[in-house]
Amino acid sequence: MKIFTLHTVQKLPISVDEAWDFFSDPKNLKTITPDYMSFDILAGADRPMYPGQLIQYNVTPIAGITTKWVTEITHVKEKEYFVDEQRFGPYALWHHKHFITPIPGGVKMEDIVDYKLPFGKLGELFHPILVAPKLKEIFKYRKLKLEALFGIYSSVKPMEASLPKNTFN
Repeated sequence: MKIFTLHTVQKLPISVDEAWDFFSDPKNLKTITPDYMSFDILAGADRPMYPGQLIQYNVTPIAGITTKWVTEITHVKEKEYFVDEQRFGPYALWHHKHFITPIPGGVKMEDIVDYKLPFGKLGELFHPILVAPKLKEIFKYRKLKLEALFGIYSSVKPMEASLPKNTFN
């Protein structure tokens, strides 16, 4: 049994409050999921995030095959992190931690996904050729979409314009 991990970090030029408001609203998951995946929330996204919340949706991850996916929000520490775990869906295990950390001029968003594929060794054979590239593609789309929505983070602060000093009195 092999457990794989996907770890991504992205900095955004927004406040912790803005980040939390966006990421803790389950409806925004559709916004940051590629259109070809036909992501459709079926139930559970009608309230702000809370521990025990079940979210049901359909998704088409590969080859036009639609699957139902149910995740549970298992942990929430407001404006710091939340965890979602698959209860029903395509993975044998899906445990996704989302962290929001304030940094100068914005926030650092960190995702850590621990997952296990179904079908034992056969499922593991598909990891490097199908699953890992697909997950990387989805998170790359997410990164670009978040940059389009919120802008690109820059740790370089624009220098204040300085006017030449008047030496004439």
